[in-house]
Amino acid sequence: MARQHSDVVVATIFVNPLQFGAGEDLDAYPRTLGEDQSKLEAAGCDLLFTPSNAMLYPDGLEAHTRVIVPEVSQGLCGASRPGHFEGVATVVTMLFNLVQPDIACFGEKDYQQLAVIRKLTADLHLPIDIIGASTVRNDDGLALSSRNGYLDEAQRAKAPALYRTLCRARDALENGMQSSDVIHQALESLTAAHFKPDYFELRRAHDLGPVTDTTRNARLLAAAHLGTTRLIDNIPISLPVS
Repeated sequence: MARQHSDVVVATIFVNPLQFGAGEDLDAYPRTLGEDQSKLEAAGCDLLFTPSNAMLYPDGLEAHTRVIVPEVSQGLCGASRPGHFEGVATVVTMLFNLVQPDIACFGEKDYQQLAVIRKLTADLHLPIDIIGASTVRNDDGLALSSRNGYLDEAQRAKAPALYRTLCRARDALENGMQSSDVIHQALESLTAAHFKPDYFELRRAHDLGPVTDTTRNARLLAAAHLGTTRLIDNIPISLPVS
């Protein structure tokens, strides 16, 4: 997508310690730089920027200036992972300053992250166009994610149930079913499929605020643990006129 919109494409790979909380999987997080580099070369990437912790945080994390994006960072993954989006907003602002892009592409799979980045770019008057890239999925519907590598064979076979549950909920909502009933059924379905749900929510698409009677463009967002692996996913929804 970046290649479609620009003459020079820069990609950044950096496992950012500032967005991992205590007890999270920073040390175990998949690091596949060689494989990633080969894929980027094949896709026509011009420059790969792989900064070190020492380069970005020379005085350590505690002493580093933070960027906080209010409201849109609250709830959903922001509630489950305190400080996560502060770390995301801080490092993305730094990377924007270092790379000086005209456009930046972010995947819709991390939809709350995309919303946070859009707001910080607007609020700080950064001259960057933010483009959301549609979620890439396996043939069975599972959203591609680095954390899928944590799943064992049995869990991998169960994992697409998260996307199927989102799709069933979307269809029910678009047919006029009450959102509270839809969400209750979705949570029961995930539990029956051996997930431990974190959240399953309907939000406004543009700012992730609560839906109202006038909301038409919305987003269904879900997070759930399958074993020790936390999976997230979301899909767009067009709400009917009430």
